[in-house]
Amino acid sequence: MTRPLIGVTTSRYGGWRSYLIHHLALKRAGARAVRLIAGYPLPKEPLQGLIIGGGDDISAKIYGGQVLPNVRIDPERDSLELGLLDLALPMKLPILGICRGSQMINVALGGTLHTDIHEVYIQAPRMRTVLPKKRVLIAPGSKLDRILGCNPCCVNALHHQSVNRIGEDLAISAQDDVGIVQAIEGKGSPFLIGVQWHPELLIWKKHQQSLFRALSRASQESGIVLETAA
Repeated sequence: MTRPLIGVTTSRYGGWRSYLIHHLALKRAGARAVRLIAGYPLPKEPLQGLIIGGGDDISAKIYGGQVLPNVRIDPERDSLELGLLDLALPMKLPILGICRGSQMINVALGGTLHTDIHEVYIQAPRMRTVLPKKRVLIAPGSKLDRILGCNPCCVNALHHQSVNRIGEDLAISAQDDVGIVQAIEGKGSPFLIGVQWHPELLIWKKHQQSLFRALSRASQESGIVLETAA
């Protein structure tokens, strides 16, 4: 059986490192990866799943948020990902959002973001680490709960934005100890999950790698394909 092809969006600025880690995680999960970059041609082969990856901040203008100075944004990447989601969401293509990607799924479905979590969650520790030092509580019975099999889970933390108002047909499936949204999922979609952490960096954690296995399996079984070639 052919391994499903998963498109992975990354930053244009150093995003090749992120892509290589995603490529490895997907290969171990039985899938193939192709990098999707703003300003470059999309693959001719149809996609069977999507990972909306981390990196640049989402432009606050898209969701009516506060524009912050000295943050890196990429309007072309915003447009690429919103365009892909505009096509993929109605089709119910399997999608995994990671960090920025989780936020982008929320924005694409009409939600908003906190542009700086530390202005809202004053008591939140200023944690920035690739190591699994943040505790998150998974909503019992959620799709994420069934996939991860750990509750609470310990994850890494590399973000300063988070989901504010939840988007249409989405549910919160994880929060941390101070209430910051750490994961969302689609109510009516077989596989639409966004996590605020970076499971691709937790390659030795079987619970976290199960996200990629679940995406690979859903992409293989759904029979849905996204044609990206012009």
